[in-house]
Amino acid sequence: MTRRIAILGSTGSIGRQTLEVVDQSGDALQVVALAAGGNWSLLFEQVKKYRPAVVAMMDPIAAEQLQAALQAASIMVEVHTGQDGLIAVATAPTADMVVTAVSGAIGLMPTMAAINSGKTIALANKETLVAAGQLVMAAAKEKNVAILPVDSEHSAIYQCLQGQDCRDLRLILTASGGPFRDFSLEELVQVSPEQALRHPNWAMGAKITIDSASLMNKALEVIEAHWLFDVSFDAIEVLIHPQSVIHSMIELRDGAVLAQLGIPDMRLPIQYALSYPERWTASWPRLRFSDHPNLTFRAPDHERFPCLALAIEAGRAGGTAPVVMNAANEVAVHAFLAHQIGFMDIPRIVRETIQAHAWQASPNLDGILASDQWARENAAMRVAGGREFSG
Repeated sequence: MTRRIAILGSTGSIGRQTLEVVDQSGDALQVVALAAGGNWSLLFEQVKKYRPAVVAMMDPIAAEQLQAALQAASIMVEVHTGQDGLIAVATAPTADMVVTAVSGAIGLMPTMAAINSGKTIALANKETLVAAGQLVMAAAKEKNVAILPVDSEHSAIYQCLQGQDCRDLRLILTASGGPFRDFSLEELVQVSPEQALRHPNWAMGAKITIDSASLMNKALEVIEAHWLFDVSFDAIEVLIHPQSVIHSMIELRDGAVLAQLGIPDMRLPIQYALSYPERWTASWPRLRFSDHPNLTFRAPDHERFPCLALAIEAGRAGGTAPVVMNAANEVAVHAFLAHQIGFMDIPRIVRETIQAHAWQASPNLDGILASDQWARENAAMRVAGGREFSG
């Protein structure tokens, strides 16, 4: 049976690789809806190839350009804009599964809408669970909706868990350590966005690449794993594994450790989520152990990479702390990419924003969105050098 998919973020790295998986799937997958940010020309090419019924663009000007190009090509497609557009794609009536491949907390509302519409979720947007894990998982349980992880680490854990006794489970998330894993504190203060974007192992979008360099990405994955697998923070460990061959591991109650290995290629976890519970044949390169004679591991350095402990602490605190942490980080990362702040200003801005916010223990969705907006404004003032304020 053909699975009909909608993709949020189809012009980004994960979205484009998802379409590569579609191309290899024969008639097993059909694209019925696509959403993108501002790259209307690429979305136009995707529409021509896959002929979805519904598309959306966050940028309204880009949406107008897309609409004009579609009309000139005599292609009839519904075109939506903004957050409502993402929701329209996520709830497309003909879609069975939604791939959430947008970056940042912007993925929360369309993911919730897709869950409430009964769609299976292929989750590549970790910020959704970071910001509102309790609400998202409760909604998925109520609607009997499966959330299948696309991140390589969570996919690895999910694969290792198949058929296992999950009592007393421990999770071991591996991290490459990014381009600065061997830099000193003095060197980290001086690094540029261009240096940070040169990830040694993975080809990813700009925001996630910076998060990888700061180890914030790994902290977000710890929080995501906490919600996805219902495991306490005390039972989740992070290890630096520079080769990126072991994508993550589980330790069972008898001490046995199971690992999922493979080349650093996101198409494998994407395909696993789209094909689950089946495994499909794939044509991408295979892991050759002779090419990796040494697999090494070490504990992360929290002094040089304070984002890791900072974000996990916010996850432990729960309530509004994770959403404030995540929003402040998004603002700080974009400021770093724009050369407005230094690399080590990212954890400072996140820490100060968390400390300034008025913590709430059990926010509803409106409370989460309000905390997100407040944190963005607060962090933006810190980027600009404005006075400290609380709220």
